[in-house]
Amino acid sequence: MQYRRVGNSGLKVSALAIGGWITFEEIRLSGVREVVRAAVDKGVNFIDLADVYGRGTAEEFTGNLMRDFRRDDLVLSSKVFWPMSDKPNDRGLSRKHILESIDRSLTRLQTTYVDLYFCHRYDDETPLEEVVRAMDHLVRQGKVLYWGTSMWTAEQIEAAVALARELGCYAPVVEQPRYNLVDRSIEAAVMPTAARLGIGLTVWSPLGQGVLTGKYAEGIPAGSRADTNAWMKGQIDPAHVATARRLAPIAADLGVPLAQLALAWVLHRPEVTCAITGATSREQVEANLLAADLALDDGVLARIDAALAGG
Repeated sequence: MQYRRVGNSGLKVSALAIGGWITFEEIRLSGVREVVRAAVDKGVNFIDLADVYGRGTAEEFTGNLMRDFRRDDLVLSSKVFWPMSDKPNDRGLSRKHILESIDRSLTRLQTTYVDLYFCHRYDDETPLEEVVRAMDHLVRQGKVLYWGTSMWTAEQIEAAVALARELGCYAPVVEQPRYNLVDRSIEAAVMPTAARLGIGLTVWSPLGQGVLTGKYAEGIPAGSRADTNAWMKGQIDPAHVATARRLAPIAADLGVPLAQLALAWVLHRPEVTCAITGATSREQVEANLLAADLALDDGVLARIDAALAGG
């Protein structure tokens, strides 16, 4: 397993991580235990979570597994922003919500700290200084070791870093954007800004909501996530499916599944710290992890670029 520094920080995470977004909501605790154990056995040290995943269920499942591992062997993350109830202050990035949310997350995780704590979206209703000072407070308390952002624009990230430095506060060290072969929007501004500021990128949806596994090449299979999840179904773009079809022969020529090719492509970018993957079985975990060792030469990258361009 490769381990990469999170931006300019001293923290190192595995190039592939296990995410608890949809996966941990779909499988029971025994299934989560199998997935996490399979990943850790192969060298994964990063488990990415959020309070909103299953309304706390993903954190609770992970907390119940903590006795199976040494806490300091793992990098645990959580996130704060999305509503956790109908109460007006149980959402957003106010100091009140941040400070109360971290305590609830730590209780569910059965730990005293998280390694990474993400602001899950930008909050237009809360002054940025309030957010920066609240996150700095958590770091100084020891409840959070490093903080970051998720789905923030380049301008928002730059403003947060500049303000933190001006105030003498701990600055964000990581951004979590969506990035994959069919969604490269961060390349224009977020990637160069993160590289310049020394901010790591822990990317989600590296398989394009499953499109880059090839399973939607002939339509939406019964029982698949896109069949049972309305939001996921809305993410299945026919143009992206067509791109996956053009990429499939490249993977076949390399003798690997399309998913491995897609993951390896994400990881070949030097700006990317890690790719966050989901899995529902040990076999799926082990197949995904092989992507970390898949080298893509210039010829393969050129073929991928041609496929992305439509030819």
